[in-house]
Amino acid sequence: MKIETIRRNLVLKELEAKEIPEGKQTVFSVKFVKKDGELVFMPRAVAAGLKFSMKDNRMRGVLPVDIYGNASSHVTPVHIDALIEFNGKKVRM
Repeated sequence: MKIETIRRNLVLKELEAKEIPEGKQTVFSVKFVKKDGELVFMPRAVAAGLKFSMKDNRMRGVLPVDIYGNASSHVTPVHIDALIEFNGKKVRM
């Protein structure tokens, strides 16, 4: 069984496209490692802004949502080098 992969630059492009043409937020699943080493999996999340320059700090914001698209927690900053999986595909350079 071959594991599907996705390039990190394509993940970042998908995170920048915050809405689909119908105006709804793009929902995705993401797995990443936090600064303290904790592995986090969000089965449903949307891209969100952060209170600092995301591009300068190589960070992106993700917000976990429920099945209806309502926020279920707070925005979590994710370092782009810490991304492990995106929509079930392993992230590679």
